[in-house]
Amino acid sequence: MHHTTPANLVLTRARIHTVDPSLPEAEALAVRDGRIVWLGAEADAARWTGPDTEVIDAGGRLVLPGFIDAHNHVRLGSDDACVQLAGARTLDAVHARIRAWRASHPDAEWIEAEAFDYSAIPDGRMPTAADLDPVTGDTPALVLSYDVHTAWLNTAALRRLGVHRGRTSLPFGEAATDPVTGEPTGFVKDFAVKGLSREGHRALRELGVPWAAPDRQYGRLARSLDDAIGFGITTVVEPQNSLDDLALFERARAEGRLRSRIVAALFHPRGTTEADLDEFAAATRKFADDRLRVGPLKLYIDDVVEPRTAALLEPYAGCGHHRGDTFYPADEFAGLLTRLDARGFQCFVHATGDRGIRTVLDAVEQARTANGPRDARHQVVHVECLDPADTPRFAELGVVACMQPRHAAPDIAGPGQDWAENIGPDRWHKAWPLRSLHAAGAVLALSSDWNVAEMDPMVGIYSAVTRRPLGGGEPWTPGETIDVATAVEGYTMGSAYANFLDHERGSLTVGKLADFVVLSRDILRIAPEEIPGTVAETVVVGGEIAAGREPGKSARTPRRLGS
Repeated sequence: MHHTTPANLVLTRARIHTVDPSLPEAEALAVRDGRIVWLGAEADAARWTGPDTEVIDAGGRLVLPGFIDAHNHVRLGSDDACVQLAGARTLDAVHARIRAWRASHPDAEWIEAEAFDYSAIPDGRMPTAADLDPVTGDTPALVLSYDVHTAWLNTAALRRLGVHRGRTSLPFGEAATDPVTGEPTGFVKDFAVKGLSREGHRALRELGVPWAAPDRQYGRLARSLDDAIGFGITTVVEPQNSLDDLALFERARAEGRLRSRIVAALFHPRGTTEADLDEFAAATRKFADDRLRVGPLKLYIDDVVEPRTAALLEPYAGCGHHRGDTFYPADEFAGLLTRLDARGFQCFVHATGDRGIRTVLDAVEQARTANGPRDARHQVVHVECLDPADTPRFAELGVVACMQPRHAAPDIAGPGQDWAENIGPDRWHKAWPLRSLHAAGAVLALSSDWNVAEMDPMVGIYSAVTRRPLGGGEPWTPGETIDVATAVEGYTMGSAYANFLDHERGSLTVGKLADFVVLSRDILRIAPEEIPGTVAETVVVGGEIAAGREPGKSARTPRRLGS
């Protein structure tokens, strides 16, 4: 037996599912200087073990590569200073929660709430200031929807934020107006595009909105980062940041709160200049290590299905003409993507509706024609309603499908929910077609979209495999399920590939970073309904134990759901 320099860390008695077809399984692995130096049989682990080697005995448990959550808004997070509206299904329930919060915060200068569900407002209409005023009085109130795409203000907040008939296009959104009087209603659209932008955040901060204050922002980020590492998410892709936000990650790193690795995409709102792109490129060069990397650009081509602002090929169910708009005319977007592609940027494009998605694929096709094909790995993010004619184009154009399986669950998007009702049964076959895309050779990068849905990868994997509600029940669109191994690949190697990390993350392979998770249950062998509740018992990042938790400890609830 040849002499081996002892490893820093050895994992033994494990059922290692490597996600590497060249060596699919192993029983033990060794780590030196943060990287995997060996995988193999239990009997050979001893030769890597010296007096100073840390040994993790997995006790026969399943070990997977660390999860890579390809779309996780850790910086938006969930804010404990807000009234929590998750699970408030009626306007009365919303009022009751705000009343209870006010009773315990009588001196609050603002009332801020999050996780509002559109379906709480009767008759499918959007909320108004008049719906909020009875429980908020003269205290300004700002309510954010669960998807953070819209905001809802009371009359006092409209006054405080300077929203009136003559000023409805705001730095933080577009104020809806009454079709008869022209007065602002209190509902603000495009908050995700404008309110979360650099200018929008600055405007809210200057107007004294507490939610936008830097310490509140940092608190949201730090708590989300704690959640991420606890779930075994060893790399987080934060999909929408401004240059101002990067300091928050630097602070988290300095304070020891950045235990997962981060990829931060930069938001490219309409009106981004060549000078801005030069600054983005400089940030990409500055933040380029394996803990904090900046690089991709985030764009929007459409909005979301629930308020009927996603771009569809045919009108919404029950609408004669309305099919939603794209944020750019198709030719303008193709020109923009072609310019960004020529500069070497990778683009993450939010697209939920079938026309939105097609507009993005057409733009990538045009960019490849103009610039020549390159390994760009542009992403369509969400892919909620996909026309089957476009399914093969992902693989043909090298476009990654970044998807959130939990959004496709019947308790969120199925019959009776706004998504399914707005799209209509004739188009339900287009909903989140994971299996069809996988069969057509597309790379799937799976993700949570926290805090729109639960961060826990077990929830995402269960949803992808069953298309059932979280508590069990009938599946919806079960023809688009995928198997557990494919879902695991989507949360590891697929997401690594999607972010140009496949050479050093995504599988347990000699030479790659030693990022892995020991799970409490063998999700590859148990019944799918047992997958939720599986916890990360030990989480290792770069060969160091970063987290672990006892089975049975529960995690925080996302905005979308609740009690």
